Amino acid sequence: MTKLSLEVTKMLLNAAERRAKELGISEDIAIVDDGGNLIAFYRMDDARLAGISIAQDKAWTAVAMKMPTSNLAKSALPNSPAYGINTTNHGRVVILGGGVPFVKEGRIIGAIGVSGASSDQDIEVANAAVKAFETYPHSRIGTASKFVIE
Repeated sequence: MTKLSLEVTKMLLNAAERRAKELGISEDIAIVDDGGNLIAFYRMDDARLAGISIAQDKAWTAVAMKMPTSNLAKSALPNSPAYGINTTNHGRVVILGGGVPFVKEGRIIGAIGVSGASSDQDIEVANAAVKAFETYPHSRIGTASKFVIE
């Protein structure tokens, strides 16, 4: 099974932070593993206090539901198939954009959750980390310093 290492997670956090700074916004950024467990969290200066748990729950939701949280936002509208889903799992399911899974070889190996700005901006910051993940040198998979294969 492929897992995110802390080293890769730090690189992904940095990519997200760079994009947030380019946009002139302060974000709370969380990265979780394939089980939804927090690997690392980054709170930018002046980021909203409420965003701490929202970012973590967005990342958890992206893993738990196996999709970006923005997809849930669309399907959770009244009279839609997933209406009310945000009331499940003790309210942990977040239907705001900004949670995006990391997929490697067809498997979700973690996710990022971003909170602190508009959903569109949160998505843009999260996607900066996803892009960095997708362009990461896959030839290094299996080396102890990058990804760990169990």
